[in-house]
Amino acid sequence: MTARSGRRPGGPLAGLLAALVLASGCVVGGVNEGAPQQPLPRSTRQPSSPQGEQTRADGTTSVAEFQEDMAVAVDKAEIYWTAQFRASGRRFQPVRRVVPYQREGEVSCAGQALPRNNAVYCSAGDFIAYDVRWSVAAFRQVGDAFLYYLLGHEYAHGIQVRLGIRAQFTIQQELQADCMAGAYIGGSIEAGHLRLEDGDLDEFREGLLAVGDDPDQPWFAEGAHGTAEQRTDHFFRGYEQGLAACNLG
Repeated sequence: MTARSGRRPGGPLAGLLAALVLASGCVVGGVNEGAPQQPLPRSTRQPSSPQGEQTRADGTTSVAEFQEDMAVAVDKAEIYWTAQFRASGRRFQPVRRVVPYQREGEVSCAGQALPRNNAVYCSAGDFIAYDVRWSVAAFRQVGDAFLYYLLGHEYAHGIQVRLGIRAQFTIQQELQADCMAGAYIGGSIEAGHLRLEDGDLDEFREGLLAVGDDPDQPWFAEGAHGTAEQRTDHFFRGYEQGLAACNLG
């Protein structure tokens, strides 16, 4: 792991929180979607050796390992965001629940059935939900590091709600969440809560390439998340520079 310097925890967050009223209600109809409704490509990268609790075992395949990594990703996200809010003099309230589902319509958000092959944040109920079959397939095909990005992106939508952030276009909200996911992962590595293994950065890039919009989709379209290049750029801005790169205010 290479340590990064120059990151001041809570700096950009402190400026925004100073004039903050916590938001409630729905963002984009109550649902922020973080992934396309299609399978991810199979990874061609060779697995590396397991190493401990954090971003552990590239190339692993069991559901038990997926569940362990998901639990660790949630725990580390809560630790990271608690520290950011504390540095700003505020108490952090974690996202209420992280809910796996298997069938379309099994979970709903503000009356809207959640689709298969996706992961979403529901502001109406303050929970993250993910299609467990799709997510396990991504875990097996792309690698465990991408799971941390996926959770980090959806958790970032919960942070946007807590900060009262509203964007004119969906793509602005989504690219900011990519940046915040990068900041969470990079900051957690810098703090020693997570560590990189060989190939993890490739997993982030491969997964981000898979979830990018079609290049022909208008950037201002409702539901636009950004092209693969845009999403990768914003994620690594946050990863390398921290929250200061994410335009939080």
